[in-house]
Amino acid sequence: MTTHVLPVPETLDDRGFETLVASWAGVEGGRMLFDARHVRWVSPYGILGLLATGAASAERSGERPLLQPPESKEVVSYLARIGFYDQARRVFDFQERVRRRPAGESDALLEITPIQSHQDVHDVVDRVRDRAAAILGKRLGYPPPAVLHFSVILSEVCQNIVEHADADGWVSAQTYNWKQRLGRQVVVIAVTDVGMGFRGSLAREHAQRYGDRWSDETALEAAFLHGVSRYRDPGRGQGLQGIRKQVSRWNGLFTIRSGTAQIAEVPDWIEKEPIAGGLPDFPGAQIQVVLPQLIPPGGSGKGGRGDG
Repeated sequence: MTTHVLPVPETLDDRGFETLVASWAGVEGGRMLFDARHVRWVSPYGILGLLATGAASAERSGERPLLQPPESKEVVSYLARIGFYDQARRVFDFQERVRRRPAGESDALLEITPIQSHQDVHDVVDRVRDRAAAILGKRLGYPPPAVLHFSVILSEVCQNIVEHADADGWVSAQTYNWKQRLGRQVVVIAVTDVGMGFRGSLAREHAQRYGDRWSDETALEAAFLHGVSRYRDPGRGQGLQGIRKQVSRWNGLFTIRSGTAQIAEVPDWIEKEPIAGGLPDFPGAQIQVVLPQLIPPGGSGKGGRGDG
């Protein structure tokens, strides 16, 4: 069987993930080798994207892909702290540079965690409640009621995997200093799966009335903007709309990528199209929520990872 080498971008964030998916989509057949040796920086969304691309490769070829882990000691250490290797060994074949997670909690709000059931979602929310209160209040300047809203957001984006993907997924949350794009502290929630995606999930109930217009874009618009759900129960489908409104109040970024399209609630601090189509096709759904610090950064602005 042919082995195809897939270079992983040095900066593995949302833009790096798109580069990775474009390369992945251009390969047909054979085993994949993900060359991550030159990775120098990762975001929660990017690292979950790497896991998802590996899982999609295994599904496509019937064989687990190979992984060459990063050579940067800083990146290797960070990946160990957030539990990447614990999850990666279920997806890739590779020689681990770090065999176990260091003792004690990491500086992540939530280490990479698999989501397979409603109980997993409850466990995730319970795990982050105390840390979320400290981080949102002390680092980001959010009022106490924001912790409840944050928990609801985290729960809803995880429930999306359980109820719509029909496949396993992962969630992670991290606080760091987003120097280049914003210049202050943020908290990032990333959720990804390689399931049926929004178009597949909503197709049975809604594709017919859209006719020829039915696509990844229209499916995302229906769910994101109009609260359309695959379920007929009253009140279903309101979760994503609620997240969008709350994130907008906090001047945050909320994006969902599925299939060949992406839709976003875009704040004033970043230039991004609210909807994009024609992207390289990729299974499942990839969600990112970025909530910025509500108060100006003081002093050195220490307390999070820098992105250069």
